[in-house]
Amino acid sequence: MSIRAKICGLSTPEAVDAAVAGGASHAGFVFYPPSPRNLTPAAAAGLIARLPGHVTPVALVVDADDAAIEAILAAAPVKIIQAHGRETPERVAAIGSRFGLPVMKAVGIAGPEDVAIAHAHEVVADLLLLDAKPPKKGLPGGNGLVFDWQLIAGEAWKKPWFLAGGLTPDNVTLAIRTAGAPAVDVSSGVERAPGVKDLDLIAAFLAAVASVEG
Repeated sequence: MSIRAKICGLSTPEAVDAAVAGGASHAGFVFYPPSPRNLTPAAAAGLIARLPGHVTPVALVVDADDAAIEAILAAAPVKIIQAHGRETPERVAAIGSRFGLPVMKAVGIAGPEDVAIAHAHEVVADLLLLDAKPPKKGLPGGNGLVFDWQLIAGEAWKKPWFLAGGLTPDNVTLAIRTAGAPAVDVSSGVERAPGVKDLDLIAAFLAAVASVEG
């Protein structure tokens, strides 16, 4: 089975092209003003236009209300909404119902209780993203933090899921094998500075993922 890979926080044509060339299955665009990866919907639309049909554009939002999501969708033709804040299962269900798009729910993992929370979201989300739990003060993602992959090793999931949290070209193969991940997500792990993607690191990360596929 091929391992899918999402490069998140893309903000330049060169980074988008590198993700496509390396074989990414998903391209993530951040709509969260405090993030160094934040884009306007119009800017994201220009980048999404560069994607071939087999690469899925994803909108990352954080506790966004309906008006904010509407503004994104009015300009940027994303195919998945990634809820990366403190959204409850009820809110996740409401987003999916309101906008008619699949919703990926990010859940921070630090202990067994967080795995249980992820399963609660699994009932309503179309996809899950299992990430490291963010610090109490700071961004909700893209922090380069790793969680203990053994917490989810052997766990059975009913929905498609991505592994995230501190992944890099150097550790992603071990992460995939340890967690049994069918898909991975990276942002800060392929950057040379916050929000600045490194094209060589994108290529190396995707090559490392591809090496597991055999």
